[in-house]
Amino acid sequence: MRFSTLSSWAMVAASALASPVSLVNRDSSFDFSKDKIKGVNLGGWLLIEPFISPSLFEAFNGSDTPVDEYNYCKTLGKDEAKKRLEKHWQTWITQDDIKHIKEWGFNHVRIPVGYWAFETFDDEPYVSGQLQYLDEALEWASQTGIHAWVDLHGAPGSQNGFDNSGQRDVLHWQDGDNVEKTLKALQKLVDRYAHNPAVSGIEVLNEPLGPNLDFNKIVDFYEKGYEMIRKKNADMNVIIHDAFQPNGTFNQYLQPPEYSDVYLDHHHYEMFDNGLLQMNYDEHIDFACEFGRQIQAEKLSPITGEWSAALTDCTKWLNGVGRDTRYEGKYNDSPYVGSCEGINDISTWSDEKKQKTRKFVEAQLEAYEQGGGWFFWTYKTEGALEWDVGKLINNDLFPSPPDNRKNQNICGF
Repeated sequence: MRFSTLSSWAMVAASALASPVSLVNRDSSFDFSKDKIKGVNLGGWLLIEPFISPSLFEAFNGSDTPVDEYNYCKTLGKDEAKKRLEKHWQTWITQDDIKHIKEWGFNHVRIPVGYWAFETFDDEPYVSGQLQYLDEALEWASQTGIHAWVDLHGAPGSQNGFDNSGQRDVLHWQDGDNVEKTLKALQKLVDRYAHNPAVSGIEVLNEPLGPNLDFNKIVDFYEKGYEMIRKKNADMNVIIHDAFQPNGTFNQYLQPPEYSDVYLDHHHYEMFDNGLLQMNYDEHIDFACEFGRQIQAEKLSPITGEWSAALTDCTKWLNGVGRDTRYEGKYNDSPYVGSCEGINDISTWSDEKKQKTRKFVEAQLEAYEQGGGWFFWTYKTEGALEWDVGKLINNDLFPSPPDNRKNQNICGF
C-alpha cells in the first residue's frame, strides 16, 4: 500500500442502514460474472500497521518505537508480543464489525495475513496465533452472507520492503530459500481455506515489488500458487497482484484456457507521489476515471483491491514510523503543497471539502466497477478519517449502500 498508479517505480451514517443482520447459514456462492465486488479490507488486524493502530506502537518510547511487526515482536520478545497482539486480535474485529459491514451494503471482505500465521522459524521474532481469529471471522462472514478473500500479505524476507509486509526497508524475498518458504506457507493457507464456505478467493501474494525484483520469478511463483490452489479446489478464484507493472502487462500471463478464474489485483492510491499531491480535485477525479478506462483493456479480470479517500499523505505514520509527510514538504525533499492541520478532524472540514471528497469517492467507485469491483482500504482505523470506511459513512462521505450515490456518471463511461 505504498505506491500510486502514477509513481509505481518510486520506492519510496449517518448512513441508511439495512435491516439488522441475522446470523444464519447463507449460500456462500458469489457470481462474479453478474455481480461486482463491493468490499472492504480488514487491514491492520492480523498483520499490524502503524498508521492504522498507532497506539500499539506509541506504547514504546522515543527511538525505541518499532517500525513494523517484525521489530514490534523483536523489541518485546515473543511472550510479551503474543500477549499484546492477542488482545488486539480479540478486539479489533468482532462479530458486530462483520454485521456492520453487511448492514452498510458491502458483500466482501479482504483479510490480510502474514506468512508467520502459518509458518514460523526459530531465527525470527514473529508470533503466531492469528488463525483461530481468522477462522472465527470467516464463520461470522458465512453466517452473515459476506464473502471473503484471504490475502497472503507478508512473505519471508519481505516482498516489497513496506511495513505492511511485516518488515520495512528489507527486500529479500527472492534471496536464499525465501520463495520456497513462502510456498510452504501458502500451501498451509490453501489446505486450510480452499474449501471454506465463506472464502471466494485466495490472493497468493500482496504487492511484490516488481520493479526491484526478478519479474519472471514473480510470474513463476504465481503459476505455482495457481496450481497449488487448483489441486485443492478446481473452482476457487485465484488472485494475483499486478506487481506494480503497467496496465496490460499481465495480458500475456496466466491466460485461459490453461488458467481459469484468475483475477488481477490493482491498488490505486493518489497520494504517494509529489506530482499527484499537487493535483486539484478535478484532476484527481480525471486520474481515477482514466484508471477505469485502462483496466477495461485487461484480459484478466481486474479488481481494485486497495484504494482510499485520501488526497494527502498527512495521516500520522502513513509513510512509516518516524517519517513525515510529502504534503508539507517534510519527506524525501518533497515540495510544500499545503498544511496537514485538521485533516483528520471532520469538524474543521468545509461543506465544499466534504462534497468534493464524496464526489472523489464516487468517481473511484465508477472507475473500479469498470472491472470486477473493489475493496476499500480499510474497514477501521484509530484516527485516520480518509482511510476509515466507517468514519466516512458516518460523516456522509461514502455512500451506504455503495450504490446510493449523490453523483452520477462522473466519468462518462
